[in-house]
Amino acid sequence: MNKSIYQRILLKLTGEALLGTYTFGFSREALQHYANQIKEIISLDVQVGIVLGGGNLFRGRAMKDLGVNTITADKIGMLGTVINALAFRDFLIHENIKAVVLAAREMPGIVEGYDQQKAIHYLEKGFVTLFAGGTGNPLVSTDSAASLRAIEINANILLKGTNVDGIYNANPATNPHATLYSHISYDVALQKQLAVMDLAAFSQCRDNKMPIRVFNIFEPDLLKRIMQGESIGTLVSEGE
Repeated sequence: MNKSIYQRILLKLTGEALLGTYTFGFSREALQHYANQIKEIISLDVQVGIVLGGGNLFRGRAMKDLGVNTITADKIGMLGTVINALAFRDFLIHENIKAVVLAAREMPGIVEGYDQQKAIHYLEKGFVTLFAGGTGNPLVSTDSAASLRAIEINANILLKGTNVDGIYNANPATNPHATLYSHISYDVALQKQLAVMDLAAFSQCRDNKMPIRVFNIFEPDLLKRIMQGESIGTLVSEGE
């Protein structure tokens, strides 16, 4: 199949996904890996929105441990997502992929401010559109920012790229008998408080019927195969 079953997606990546073998910042190898995957799905005529976390640069919990106020720590985290988005944008452009960053708060001379209609316009023009700065508010995770942007741009699906194969009934790192769900409902994910995604994001997607697929972004070609209709990872949607 040379076409995608999805017209428009929102891809959520943790900031740690950019680390590669580093413990801080981002590596060229990691950026190249994701750029290659984005290039593959663009060739299938998919419109791509991306939300990046900032944990490779600043984690709110670590900032709080240093004595930084909770609200200030979250604002520092928001700035980390802007840094990541700018770096990835320039890397995509270097790979001849059209890309733009829209931040929740306008930063004149740095990035454009987010606007729903502007975002949809860029997507329709073929730009990979990176949404930075979370929702613009503290105490809200980038998972919730991803679910919000997915709903606002009318994405067909929210894709959560992680370092595991999907959602398990237990922690696969500590339980060798953990079982991978191929499909799970929003309500079960909330009842079990599965930690792969913020519970507020699960609730938001449930209330707006936004399907979520959780998969291993570190494996090559999986993103393209999902676009082509393969059931990879875990689908979270209505029903059992």
